[in-house]
Amino acid sequence: MSPARSAAVASRVGIALGIAVTICFVTGLISHWVQHPPAWFWWPANPVWLYRFTQGAHVVAGVVAIPLLLVKLWAVFPRLFARPLIGNPLHLLERGSIAVLVGSMIFQLITGLFNTAQFYPWKFFFTTTHYAMAFVSFGALAVHLAVKLPVVRSALARPDTSTAGSPPDEAGIAGRRSVLVAAGAAAVVAGVAIAGQTVPILRRISVLAPRSGDGPQGLPVNRTANEAGVSELARSAGYRLQIIVGDRTHRFTYAELVALPQTEAEIPLACVEGWSASAHWSGIRVRDLLAAVGEYRGGDVEFRSLEPSGLYNRSLLPETHVVDSATLVALRLNGEDLDLDHGYPCRLIAPTRPGVLQTKWLSAIEVQV
Repeated sequence: MSPARSAAVASRVGIALGIAVTICFVTGLISHWVQHPPAWFWWPANPVWLYRFTQGAHVVAGVVAIPLLLVKLWAVFPRLFARPLIGNPLHLLERGSIAVLVGSMIFQLITGLFNTAQFYPWKFFFTTTHYAMAFVSFGALAVHLAVKLPVVRSALARPDTSTAGSPPDEAGIAGRRSVLVAAGAAAVVAGVAIAGQTVPILRRISVLAPRSGDGPQGLPVNRTANEAGVSELARSAGYRLQIIVGDRTHRFTYAELVALPQTEAEIPLACVEGWSASAHWSGIRVRDLLAAVGEYRGGDVEFRSLEPSGLYNRSLLPETHVVDSATLVALRLNGEDLDLDHGYPCRLIAPTRPGVLQTKWLSAIEVQV
């Protein structure tokens, strides 16, 4: 077997892969909990770029993990079929964890990469499946690390000798280092190739970034007004935004919304696919709009869209974000009235929230009892 396929190479690449997978797991949990918060979960409204950072890290780490996984599999491939295939219970546990780990990681990385491009050649719902498989993958990784820890420690302690006291194999050392350098370079290239959808300075060289920053008013669009079926309703002269605070209700015309005191905020639009873009928004603070109707006494606030159906035609905004000064019912984007595809006549914009929860084409806002 080639010295480049040594335990030292597998261990070092495995450590880097484990770090990337851990980043994916933690940031993925954060994103899921922001969208589907458990009762105990709290997510801050500041700094405004927080979700942009965590979700960008999630996607970059996932793409970086792809070449690392390939190199790891290459390094250990001959040992995957070593005899005995089953052996003692510990060996069986190791084999089982490897099978589950490899299968679940390949599934997670491929489906996650397809999600960044919004390409779904399957019938299952990506979000819940990806979330569930994350626990399978991370659990298998934990079992694998526990079983292989003695091997990893030994390989890292004596990476350049085959037996204690034997001289280093210079050719073997060079081969191992070449593999590690190649793995590191591939990981860096993969990361840079996708990071431009989050880091603007890298946008021109990020060939895998599916969002270029182009779109109406300089901002990409995931779902158009035509796709949502709201074009006529949003342009209707009879449009009203209904605000419900306790037992008080008021319906604002678009002209009345424009006449209210306006606030400006620089807030990035960050989507679950990993892309993000900073934008300059102006509109009415949500807390001020609620106060114009009745006394807001705390609690979550529901934002409903003109879109008649769909998974994201409404969203729930927690109190932390409701009272934040940067949370707006936005009327303008980058100095212009909102484009129809960006949510005209008005939309929700709140810091540290994924784009799917920044409800467009607002029809009603209601304080939850």
